[in-house]
Amino acid sequence: MLLDTFGRSHNYLRISITDNCNFRCFYCMPEDDYDFTPPARLMQKDEIIHLTKLFVDLGVNKIRLTGGEPLMRKDAGEIIEAISSLPVSLFLTTNGTRLHEFEATIKNAGIKVINISLDTLNREKFLLLTKRNQFDLVYKNILLMIDKGVRVKVNMVVMKGINENEINDFIEWTKNTAIHIRFIEFMPFTGNKWTSNKVFTWEEILGLIGKRFSFVPLENDKNDTAKSYSIEGHLGSFSVISTMSAPFCSTCNRIRLTADGKLKNCLFSKDETDLLTAYRKGEDVINLIQKNILNKKKELGGQFNNDYENLNPEIISNRSMINIGG
Repeated sequence: MLLDTFGRSHNYLRISITDNCNFRCFYCMPEDDYDFTPPARLMQKDEIIHLTKLFVDLGVNKIRLTGGEPLMRKDAGEIIEAISSLPVSLFLTTNGTRLHEFEATIKNAGIKVINISLDTLNREKFLLLTKRNQFDLVYKNILLMIDKGVRVKVNMVVMKGINENEINDFIEWTKNTAIHIRFIEFMPFTGNKWTSNKVFTWEEILGLIGKRFSFVPLENDKNDTAKSYSIEGHLGSFSVISTMSAPFCSTCNRIRLTADGKLKNCLFSKDETDLLTAYRKGEDVINLIQKNILNKKKELGGQFNNDYENLNPEIISNRSMINIGG
């Protein structure tokens, strides 16, 4: 069991298998000419599998594969199938563009829930945000996954002045479609031009939805990051991830392994532990993992608090989101 000094048990590992992506979303990737990590510095398939087994031995029973865009990796299918054979619940976060190519893999791996990033329902705005004209493909693949019995969670990063006016359009989508929308407060990462006045908070989101819809809170699990709600008569539901205005650090059970093999005990942690180099040298990786967890800060990587309105993003030492893993 991976316990930190605050008594939090960590059983949920997010593994980024690549920092490559076929989208260019500004809040995730800082520049168009972003230099992707050279293949030799990435975890290789066997290294991912071996390190994953070590975490499972230490009590991890929930794993999410992320990127970049994880399905861009040539051996993504092999990695998915190998990890699915372990005693874990396996999940996937993707931008949705290649899901139709992995339909059989997803079924064989027993993946029951997939998170798909979609920040707008407007084709023109989609092109503006992603710099790719692939809205129809993403939308089609969302419906494909639902049709195949997969529970789809749509991740919408809400940015004031950009897409908060679409929140109720997403809610309307849940009326006749069994989809779960997750509204995510805009978070600061290196190079993503974050400012506090772009944050549309949990309370603002609920206030906007409440003007048109009557909703009730759902019961959440202890470690949930999202506050969930249902609307009578709607097949789907929605939730809000309130990282900036109402953090949920006290029950955090999540750790992250970046595509280049660095362990982060928090999304905002300044310090990382290089597991890949240690593994390649034959060093004691388990001891490094345990030390990393013991060094976890109480909240938000120890770099800021929920007074986001007075936060200077320049003081935060971290990677860009694409380099951490979604």
